[in-house]
Amino acid sequence: MAGMVIVLMVATFPALLCVAAAGGAPPFSCGPGAPYVPFCDQRLPVERRAADLVARLTLAEKVSQLGDDAKAVPRLGVPAYKWWSEGLHGLSMWGKGMHFNGVVQRVTSFPQVLLTTASFDDKIWYFIGQAIGVEARALYNIGQAEGLTIWSPNVNIYRDPRWGRGHETPGEDPITASKYAVAFVRGLQGPSPTTLQTSACCKHATAYDLDDWHGTVRYNFNARVTPQDLADTFNPPFKSCVREGQATCVMCAYTSVNGVPACADYNLLTKTLRGEWGLKGYVASDCDAVALVHDGQHFRPTPEDTVATTLKAGMDMNCGNYTQVHSMAALRQGKMTERDVDRTLVNLFSVRMRLGHFNGDPRSNQMYGHFGANDVCSPAHKNLALHAAQSGIVLLKNNAGILPLHRWTVGSVAVIGPNANDPGALLGNYFGPACETITPLQGLNGYVKDVRFEPGCSDTACWSVATGKAVAVARSSDHVILFMGTSHVQEEEGRDRTSLLLPGRQQSLIEAVARAAKRPVILVLLTGGPVDVAFAKFNPKIGAILWAGYPGQAGGLAIAKVLFGEHNPSGRLPVTWYPEEYMRVPMTDMRMRADPVTGYPGRSYRFYRGPTVYKFGYGLSYSRFSRRLASSGMTGDQKNLLAGLTSTTAADDGVSHYDVEEIGAERCEQLKFPAVVEVENHGPMDGKHSVLLFLRWPNATGGRPASQLVGFQSQHLESGEKASLTFDVSPCEHLSRAREDGKMVIDRASHFLFVDEDEAEISFDS
Repeated sequence: MAGMVIVLMVATFPALLCVAAAGGAPPFSCGPGAPYVPFCDQRLPVERRAADLVARLTLAEKVSQLGDDAKAVPRLGVPAYKWWSEGLHGLSMWGKGMHFNGVVQRVTSFPQVLLTTASFDDKIWYFIGQAIGVEARALYNIGQAEGLTIWSPNVNIYRDPRWGRGHETPGEDPITASKYAVAFVRGLQGPSPTTLQTSACCKHATAYDLDDWHGTVRYNFNARVTPQDLADTFNPPFKSCVREGQATCVMCAYTSVNGVPACADYNLLTKTLRGEWGLKGYVASDCDAVALVHDGQHFRPTPEDTVATTLKAGMDMNCGNYTQVHSMAALRQGKMTERDVDRTLVNLFSVRMRLGHFNGDPRSNQMYGHFGANDVCSPAHKNLALHAAQSGIVLLKNNAGILPLHRWTVGSVAVIGPNANDPGALLGNYFGPACETITPLQGLNGYVKDVRFEPGCSDTACWSVATGKAVAVARSSDHVILFMGTSHVQEEEGRDRTSLLLPGRQQSLIEAVARAAKRPVILVLLTGGPVDVAFAKFNPKIGAILWAGYPGQAGGLAIAKVLFGEHNPSGRLPVTWYPEEYMRVPMTDMRMRADPVTGYPGRSYRFYRGPTVYKFGYGLSYSRFSRRLASSGMTGDQKNLLAGLTSTTAADDGVSHYDVEEIGAERCEQLKFPAVVEVENHGPMDGKHSVLLFLRWPNATGGRPASQLVGFQSQHLESGEKASLTFDVSPCEHLSRAREDGKMVIDRASHFLFVDEDEAEISFDS
């Protein structure tokens, strides 16, 4: 009976660790009156506590902890633990750790990350992370979660517009992705680095942004990446995630980088993540990535060699059971030692202890023990989902001020398109069961009495089109709003896009409806990634275009509020929108920088040389805003800090530069200076405005970007109001560039900060 009681307690309260064990085993209760053991002593550093616990495990028990489904050790009061849970834009049904079959059956579903990023508001990013962490801890406290390790965020760079997972990311810019990573991780993990709300995991390190392109799949793709691109594009978000965000996990990707599988790369996992960036936590593999090191990439000859190589490289926890299955044989064969396993387990148990494991009943946790069912789908979280969605929506076109609409002048509205009333079009990859869903059709029903709906296509593939019905509805209505775009049918994990055009016959449907309508139509795009809608951009019969991404559970209401002027749109595109001709660029070509000799156009606003449909950072408002760079620059004393440092002359263009590493952390901090941007709302509406501050070099030779984002701020301004926004500019971070060898340097020459056409010169000459 005692054993049955223990099992019931663990099932009900997963964090009730170190309870009295059954069968006469030592009673490690970690509570008042229990025998003293160091791993239960909260006064000790977690690494020492973890080492003590690991030392008490048998070798077989140690190996049982090396997968995402970690086994129980009843004799020590250690319960089973599920490491895999997801929280990309809300808790997810993917993974093993969260369960939605009890008191709580629904959770808050926020907008997909790319749309949230379009707000360029890191406070929103933080609050979303915080809300997801609260809901995870609430489920844990009420017994509906078997883990608190959340494998989010995805901070890979959205390098190619076809990538099926691009909408999971913060876009193409490394500064933006880095700031997103820091804000989201801090929100998710909570305010204390020693007592975590949940554990965040930044994924997928590194240079992972292809799933399936013409038969090349992520499981065996070898990404050939230059040191220059690693240094200034692919690695910065992970560096920020660890150093500034203090993430407690990094996930290694399926792909190989320059011939070495990411999960077997000692230089990446140990020298860089832990040594250079200071990771205090664990490294997880992507699911079955360790097995693929042998089975798909053939990097090591045997399973035993494979688990030994990955563990010694710095991979701590294998999502899957491959390491659990083959580690005992690897130990017997001398491929690895028990010390290798111990090091890994100390990393894993240290994180569990920072989550409060082995500290008693989860409800007694002073910081997070009070969270419960009422904290899931709370009014505050629902309002945040709405606020995030409407803050990210981007107004791409608004001819003759067709928007906003006014309730009192709109008699009837034709709502046309496959995404108008599909709840699935709101969610995006890694969704959970939403508290509620408001489709665009439902949102508009709250604003207009006479709404006439015709889907036009059965789904976004749109091979069969009811053009006649759609045209008839359009002709009979005062206004026409089309809800078109993509869905999981075109882009998701394991599925990259095959075209940048709208799928199937959507374009012909839009054009037919636009010709038939009484006045210019409104086109709302619900897509994960960018689409080539040049036909709509230049068609006078299409008066307005909105991009609404995958806007989450409140997406339909957010769109309606923007359309009817209850929210002034302020979103800006976090990715470049390329024309369809970009499809000629091989997705497997990882180069960021353009090559004029071969005609390779490059990637992202920083390096792409070619036509665009819409540029990075583009977005309109119902108001007119002006921006002016009021002041910026370094003092003479700051410039003198560089006196005495050796500068090196670049071989390609003769420009001398300083090595950032040689400048050092202390000088880098002293070199920081403010840049002030004045922004004014000229009306006619109040609204939020995002100001993006950029840097350019006098020339873009030597691999220098054409321009580079320095920072951004979002500010709400009443009509007629002015504000001064101060940006903290760090030359070592913001004015540096990567050499071909990956070294970060600052040119001893002019740099130009700019907002719109207004710029200021920053010189490093004394």
